Amino acid sequence: MSNSVKQALAFDFGTLRIGIATGQSITGTATPLEPIAARDGIPNWEQLAKIISDWAPDALIVGIPLNYDGTISDMAYRARKFANRLNERYKIPCFLMDERLSTAEAKEIHFAAGGSDNFKKESVDGIAAQLILESWFNCDIHIPSHTRLEEVYDLKHP
Repeated sequence: MSNSVKQALAFDFGTLRIGIATGQSITGTATPLEPIAARDGIPNWEQLAKIISDWAPDALIVGIPLNYDGTISDMAYRARKFANRLNERYKIPCFLMDERLSTAEAKEIHFAAGGSDNFKKESVDGIAAQLILESWFNCDIHIPSHTRLEEVYDLKHP
């Protein structure tokens, strides 16, 4: 990991909600924040700008939802586009992170803490973003958001 990244924000991209987590590289840990609403994957940019201003991250991390077999999903392309928009808008380095199974793991954590299966009321998107960020802190390879997914995963679109 780059020594220049001390504080980071991670995003679990979704079309209705975007999960967010904040974390510090020194501890390699992250904390979920409240997700923000999205309309067809487009967030309220002013709300997002406030979160970024409040947390002052050195890097932004966006989870890339590959298919279970490792192929590149349509949602992965949309998440990468979101990552690039973050980078362009806020001029903060933005990276991609494979997030396969992060939502499933987030649900397990949620249930273990006594949460219900009403995910509209009790979102697990922030927990998924937390898992994405903690994985990124523990990963030696950091993929800039402008990297073509086919270059990284060397897979064909389904």
